[in-house]
This record gives sequence, structure tokens and C-alpha cells, in this order.
Amino acid sequence: METLEETELCFPQLLNSSCLKPKRPHFQTLLSYILLLSISVLTTFLNLLVIISISHFKQLQTPTNLLLLSLAVSDFLVGPLLLFQIMFIDGCWLLGDLMCSLCQFVAYILSSVSVGTMVLISIDRYVAICVPLHYSTLITQNKVKICVCLCWKFSVIFQTLILKDNLQQPGRFNSCVGQCVVVINYIAGVADVIFSFIAPITVILVLYMRVFVVAVTQARAMRSHIAAVSLQGSVKVTAKKSELKAARTLGVVIVVFLLCLCPYYCVALTGQDNSINSSSALYTFVTNIYSFHSCLNPMIYAFFYPWFRKSVIFIVTLKILQPDSCETNML
Repeated sequence: METLEETELCFPQLLNSSCLKPKRPHFQTLLSYILLLSISVLTTFLNLLVIISISHFKQLQTPTNLLLLSLAVSDFLVGPLLLFQIMFIDGCWLLGDLMCSLCQFVAYILSSVSVGTMVLISIDRYVAICVPLHYSTLITQNKVKICVCLCWKFSVIFQTLILKDNLQQPGRFNSCVGQCVVVINYIAGVADVIFSFIAPITVILVLYMRVFVVAVTQARAMRSHIAAVSLQGSVKVTAKKSELKAARTLGVVIVVFLLCLCPYYCVALTGQDNSINSSSALYTFVTNIYSFHSCLNPMIYAFFYPWFRKSVIFIVTLKILQPDSCETNML
């Protein structure tokens, strides 16, 4: 009787097979709804601004910004996906086993795309800072587009293999109706941790440590020789400064990404098994932390990039609808 008073069924009509829905304080539930809904709307709206800005203004369609566009698209899709996370607040999944598997599948794909894009951004900044004379030949728009397409395709294929059992038979690991559990076998779990966490983070850290060392060296050289630089040299110094600023901004993006990513994989690595119970409080918490970085990225751009602030003004004031607005000087 005590259990029945403290909990209720997710599906009252299924007495013997329904999961129990724990009761939570009304204020806590309402606050969680408002917070998650706000993050979802903000994530969708802010990343939509990034997508429109880079897609519309031709001057912004640089190789680096194309990588930011790919990241913005994956972050944009995280926004609507967070709406499905709202129902986990009550501890019940109400959309069926197929939607459970599909939502987890899409979430895994977007996670892989974000990680892959961060690696590509690190490579882009490494070439721009460490071998600037070869940047225009090594990093071109066509090469970046190919890399972005391969990143998305590889993410879909890789996560299809990782979640194959769950996609073939949705809900096979659920113990009751109203649960959303995804189980990854040991080999797939090890592969996911290596290719989605350990290897990418190692590449990112090694490349950015090298970028940091070279950036500090260049900054010292510029300060010591600034008085003796000719007019032609001044242009080169300015270019180097812009690259250093871009490296700093994208470095902040990567640090924020790693801070949001690490808790999720720390929980996965310290877990007792490879099952993911979407209704569990710990999983929901670390997932929301990881998803929150999708909302932070546009805020970082707004703080560091004048072109993004200028493009937002054009979009909000509807100047973007004017003829030839795509040719506007945004830099």
C-alpha cells in the first residue's frame, strides 16, 4: 500500500506490465519543464541564426565557417530532440519502443557529428597557425565540404553498427512498458568509447597544444618586431592576429565542448554495464549537460565574433530580405 501511495503507473490500464512512475514535488517538475523547454527553444533559435548567417552572406562562407555551419546544424537538431527529453521528467516514456530507439539513434549520430566536427576544427586551426603559408592550398571550401559530408556519413554508419541490436528489435531490453532502455554490447561499447571519446579528444588536445605553443611564439615575435615591420609586413601581422583570434575563439568552443562531453563518458566508463536507461536521473542529468553545449556555442560566437553580431542585426531587422543583401560586407 505504501508503494502504491508513493508511486503510480505509467500506463494504469496495463497493471501487470506498466512501469511505476515515481511522484516528484510539483514545483520541481514544473521548474524542470520550464528549464528544459527554454534550453530547447534557445538552442534551436540561436543555431538557426548561425545557419542563416553563414548560408546567406557569401563573405562568411570561409572553410572555417563551413565547419561552424556543420556544427550549428547538428546543434540545431539537438533543440527539437530535447523536447523528447521532457517526458523523462516524469520517469515514463510514452511514445513507444520504436520512437525510443530512433531518438537514441539520432542523439548518438548528432553526438558523433559534433565530435568529428571538433576534430576538423582543430585540424583547420592547426594548419592556419602552424603552416599558414600552405593554408590556402591545404584547406579549401571543396575539401571542407567533402570532409563534412564524410563526417556525417561515417557518424550514421558507425552509430547504426553500435545500436544495431536496438534498431533491429526496439524495446527488447525494456523490463516494463514505459521504459526506454538502450543496451550496447561490450565490443560496441569499447569501440564507441575509443572512436567517440578517447581518440578524438587525444587528437584535439595534441593539435591545440601545438597551436597554443606556436601562437604564443608568434605573439612574442610580433611584439618584439612590431616597430621594425614594413607596410607589407604589417598586413601579414594583421592576418596572423586574425588567425590567432580565431584560434582563441574556437579553442573556447572546444574547451566548453569537452567540459560538457566528459561527464557523459565518465558515467559510461564507471557504469556497471553498457545499458542506457533514459529514465534514470543520472543519465538525464549528464545528457542535459552535454546537450547544453549546443546552446552555448552561438553565445560564444556572439561574444567573440563581430560578424555574427552584425549578421544577427540584419536578420532580426529583416534587412536580409533586401536585394543583394548576401553581398553585404560583414567583416
